[in-house]
Amino acid sequence: MNEKNSSLLIYTLIYFGFLYIPVLFLPIFSFNDANYMSFPLAGFTTDHYEEMWSKRNLHKALWASVKVGVVASVVSTAIALLAAKAFVRYKFRGQNVSYGAIMMPFLIPEIILAVSILIIWINLGFPLGLVPVTIGHILFCTPFAMLILIARIEGFDFSLEEASRDLGENAWGTFYRVSLPLYLPGIIAALLLSFIISFDEFILAFFLSGSDATLPMYMWNQMRFVKKLPHVLALGAVIIVFTTFIVLLAFWLRNVGQGKEKQDIAIKL
Repeated sequence: MNEKNSSLLIYTLIYFGFLYIPVLFLPIFSFNDANYMSFPLAGFTTDHYEEMWSKRNLHKALWASVKVGVVASVVSTAIALLAAKAFVRYKFRGQNVSYGAIMMPFLIPEIILAVSILIIWINLGFPLGLVPVTIGHILFCTPFAMLILIARIEGFDFSLEEASRDLGENAWGTFYRVSLPLYLPGIIAALLLSFIISFDEFILAFFLSGSDATLPMYMWNQMRFVKKLPHVLALGAVIIVFTTFIVLLAFWLRNVGQGKEKQDIAIKL
C-alpha cells in the first residue's frame, strides 16, 4: 500500500470514527441500570426495553411514523422513477432547471423547507398534523430516491425496450416485462431508503406535526424528563439497529443482479 492509499485509509477511519463512535455508546447505556449516562455503568439490566414496549404513547407515535413513512416512500419513489427515466432517457428543453427544482429540497436547509411549508399550510387554513408532515417528507425524500434510480437506470440498455416494441408489445407490457425487472432492485432500494429518511426525520415533524407526534417527536418530548431517559435510550438503540440494516440492504439492492437480469430478458426477447 503506497503513501497516498495509507493516508486515505487513515482519513476514512478517522472520519467514520468521528461520526459513529459516539453513536455506539447509545446501545451501551441502554443496558445501564441507572437514569444517567455515565461511566462506570451501575449494572446490567434489560428493564428499560420492557418499559419501552409498555408505553402506549410510543405505540401511537410509532404507528404515525410508519404511516407517514410508507406514504412518503411510495409517492416519492413513484415521482423519482418517472423523473429519473425522463432525465436518463430523453433530452428536453428545461431539463437542467427541472433537475435542479427536484433536487432543491436536498440542497436547501431543512428548517427553511419546514418553515416554508408551515407558512403556506397555515395561510391556507389547514390544521397541522400528519398530512403536512407527509407532504414535507415527500419533498425531502424524492431527491434521494431519484439519485438511486438514476444510478440504476443509467446502466439500462434501452434497445431492449425497442426490441420489445418491435415484437408487438405495447408500452405497458414493455415496462412490465422488460423495464420493471431491471428497475426493481433500484425501486426497492429507493423505497427502503426513503422510508428510513422519513422514519428518522425530526425537523419537519417538529414544525408541522401539531399534536400528532411521530416517533422522533415522542423521543424529543420524553428526553425532557430524567426518569424517562433510559427507555428512550433503549428505543434509540433499537432504531439504530433497524435503520442500519435497512440502509445496508438498500445499498446492496441498488446494484444487485444487473448483468444477469439483462441477459435473461435478452434471451426472452
